[in-house]
Amino acid sequence: MYAFNLERASTTADAQRCASAGAKPLAGGQSLLASMKLRLSRPESLVDLAGIADLAGIRREGDALRIGAMTRHADVAASAEVRAALPALADLAAHIGDRQVRAMGTLGGSLANNDPSACYPSALLGLGGTVHTSRRQIAADAFFVGLFTTALQDDEIVTAASFPIPRRAAYMKFKQPASRFALIGVFVAQTAAGVRVAVTGGGNGVFRHAALESALNASFTPEAAARVAIDDSELNSDLHGSAAYRAHLIGVMTQRAVAKSLAG
Repeated sequence: MYAFNLERASTTADAQRCASAGAKPLAGGQSLLASMKLRLSRPESLVDLAGIADLAGIRREGDALRIGAMTRHADVAASAEVRAALPALADLAAHIGDRQVRAMGTLGGSLANNDPSACYPSALLGLGGTVHTSRRQIAADAFFVGLFTTALQDDEIVTAASFPIPRRAAYMKFKQPASRFALIGVFVAQTAAGVRVAVTGGGNGVFRHAALESALNASFTPEAAARVAIDDSELNSDLHGSAAYRAHLIGVMTQRAVAKSLAG
């Protein structure tokens, strides 16, 4: 590790002041600190968000769950409110990383980092959710831009995320066994506006799959998903799996997610 300045914010306004002065927000540190150790990221200043009480917590707002940015994965997984209203999200959180990661990692940190294999982005995009920041609200469809890239400005801080409650939803993940990130993860949601299918682990970031959405809007069954040919031309290929293998997994995980949501 190298030398850097650390500020401890007690309010969102304090954090915003530090961010505007160039400090990088530190949430759970599960991604940022690791990248700093490897010199992949070298911020000169950090602002720790852990002391800001109003950035954590879960509450229902109408037909959506609003979850504070500093809410830990373990708290989302254990929340009675989440398990009752949106069990797919509780299940997703319960299978992120290992126990230590779930105890430290945060919702806001995961969304802001936008790792191409992270789980939370698929839930937010699959549900058509909204990111709340220190400056504005950003729809999920506009928030995720590309590899480790979002619509956030450099001095903008994620404060919460809203997840609309669907008619049905499920998340299925095929884990890379060492990292426990998604080799492929698929979040399927049947909403009042139609079916949304979000895929993580397959490309440079989370993305919606239009062909699967169209098929499932016509018939919300595993069989309908199975009939969709998954194009592998823009999918990742690496030592963990070829693009063709990932394409196959997208189809299989979608079928399993649909079946799980129908059974739930």
